[in-house]
Amino acid sequence: KMTRLVLIVLLALSIISPTQAQRFLPGQKGFQFTASAVDGFNLMNGDKQAFAVGLAFSNYRHFGDHWVFGAEYLQKKHQYKEELIPTSQFTAEGGYYLNYYASPRKTFLFSIGLSAMAGYETINWGEKLLFDGSTITSKDAFLYGGALSLEVETFLADRAILLVHARERLLFGSSINKIHLQVGVGIKLIIND
Repeated sequence: KMTRLVLIVLLALSIISPTQAQRFLPGQKGFQFTASAVDGFNLMNGDKQAFAVGLAFSNYRHFGDHWVFGAEYLQKKHQYKEELIPTSQFTAEGGYYLNYYASPRKTFLFSIGLSAMAGYETINWGEKLLFDGSTITSKDAFLYGGALSLEVETFLADRAILLVHARERLLFGSSINKIHLQVGVGIKLIIND
């Protein structure tokens, strides 16, 4: 339901958007903030909390293609008896997004991106001993891998862009989950013309 609502709002904004600034030009740069639900879980579901937040810098090239460099924090909690045990991942990424489709007035851009990622994973913030005397056998680890992303951008104003994204991350080194699906939204602010 939420995905359908986001897509309807996105389509409506791309059709009625009154902004007329030049968009997706080579050399345009922006900062973006994103928030995502992870693996179909969300922040509100008590025993299955999983979310990700990210901050990134983007630099547009020709035809709306763009580089993205950023950092992301992902947390997923796993149920153990009456407790939730957090797994946290801190990652950095660099990737290239290809313009797959842009509307004629450039109010809407659909991109496909591929990123290289590296980072660190910690389980229960390094605490191995649990409340009942059990011991966590999974270890903190360095992560490496990549992500495949689908991203939709639409202008809200001359310098503000609404982002909707879905991405599949594959990170080796994790002792819990190597693959994570993220679906989320974000805001990108263009910092130059």
